[in-house]
Amino acid sequence: MLRLFRSFLPREERFFDLFAQHSRAVSEGARALAGMLEGGEETPVYCQRVNQFENDADNITREVLTAVRRSFITPFDRIDIKNLIGAMDDSIDQMQQTAKAVMLFEVRQFEPPMREIGTLLVQCAELIGKAVPLMDKIGDNLGLLTALTEEIGKLEGRVDDLHDIGLKELFLKHRDANTMDFVVGAEIYKHLEKVADRFDDVANEISSIVIEQV
Repeated sequence: MLRLFRSFLPREERFFDLFAQHSRAVSEGARALAGMLEGGEETPVYCQRVNQFENDADNITREVLTAVRRSFITPFDRIDIKNLIGAMDDSIDQMQQTAKAVMLFEVRQFEPPMREIGTLLVQCAELIGKAVPLMDKIGDNLGLLTALTEEIGKLEGRVDDLHDIGLKELFLKHRDANTMDFVVGAEIYKHLEKVADRFDDVANEISSIVIEQV
């Protein structure tokens, strides 16, 4: 009955604009991260881009949280809005942590599985960018939203596999050489895997909202 009553009330549509803006910042951050993983002298430039898009995302997150406090009617539960934007922001925060590790350890060359993970992370970000606008009409887009979140889960699983493959290759490459190179490489892999985990968290938040709204 409460859900039916809410459906007749005017909603604050600005949330979807803000979600879309945030998802664009996340996508740009993922592309910058993938560029960083190509290595070379441009690596610091891409790291700075990741930081820039993370700052943009933070500003949008603050706008969303302010809108939650000020809006009388929200498109779905306030806690769900906070959880969704929080999960989205965590994904780009983790990208920034990855870029910080790269700058800290002055990494300029990256292993092939790292670059492949970067490509998969861009795909995850793009899927979220497709899913977020569809939440304006969840009932009409139920099937597509389900398919998109499931695909993000599959990509996260692929990143897990590449993480394990990469660590094994890294160990074999450095077990009789420089231990620090293994430690640094393992740290980068850990951060990249966490980015994928955060994207999976976003997919789970979307799925949770979908279940509550249908």
